[in-house]
Amino acid sequence: MESAMKRVKLDQWFGREAFGDDPANYHSARPPYPQATWAALRERAGLRAGIELEIGAGSGLATVALLGHRPRSLVAVEPDGRLADYLRVSIDDPCLDIVEAPFETADLKPASFDLVAAATMFHWLDPKASLKKIHRLLRPGGAVALWWNVFGDAGRPDAFHDETVHLFASHPSSLSSGDAERLPHGLDTGARVAELAATGFIADEPQFLSWTLTLDPAAVRRLYATYSNVAALPPAERGALLDTLEDIAASRFGGHVERNMTTAIYTARRRS
Repeated sequence: MESAMKRVKLDQWFGREAFGDDPANYHSARPPYPQATWAALRERAGLRAGIELEIGAGSGLATVALLGHRPRSLVAVEPDGRLADYLRVSIDDPCLDIVEAPFETADLKPASFDLVAAATMFHWLDPKASLKKIHRLLRPGGAVALWWNVFGDAGRPDAFHDETVHLFASHPSSLSSGDAERLPHGLDTGARVAELAATGFIADEPQFLSWTLTLDPAAVRRLYATYSNVAALPPAERGALLDTLEDIAASRFGGHVERNMTTAIYTARRRS
């Protein structure tokens, strides 16, 4: 996984401002979700021409794909004004309604959504309070879908991670990452399913997709610049870290880096 060491975690509220400095880089550098993700949502969460809500839309990586399934409408909640502006400029779709607010305080009509979705962001929220709100927002029979792109897979060797993990030893870690005492947030099946059950949902069996992300040195730099624990560093320290990562990718990996990826998908139905 991303780290075998226990480190201080970033504050939950940091996620509201961590990713908006360079929305275009975030959008181009972050890996897309595998096509099987959308097949799973169609089959398990009723992804169809209904009324949908996306929490923490960010730069629109999932938003565009959700719109591609032609919902009747999609409300995208995004707390960072810089990312909300990027969504407004980059996505031209009359079905999209952007709400610039934290999900906790967003004014949304109860019992008005068929599907509530959150892509690689739910670790930035209080899970039980947020799931209770989602339950209120869903129509009877509505579904929630939470999924994460997780960097790491304990069952496969990851040479670049092993070569660079020491560089992060003294840095705070993202709320999504694991350590010596806990699994990465998206892979902690017991906790995620228990949270759904405790807030009135009937959870499906979680689904996990294993795949490989291939990067050249410049792509390594762009990707790691989007990590919350890198964004949290002072500019000079951040630049030095990114220089080192890019150099390792070029000099020790011949310009070809492979990172193990796991896409973890949780879907559940609103209990009547």
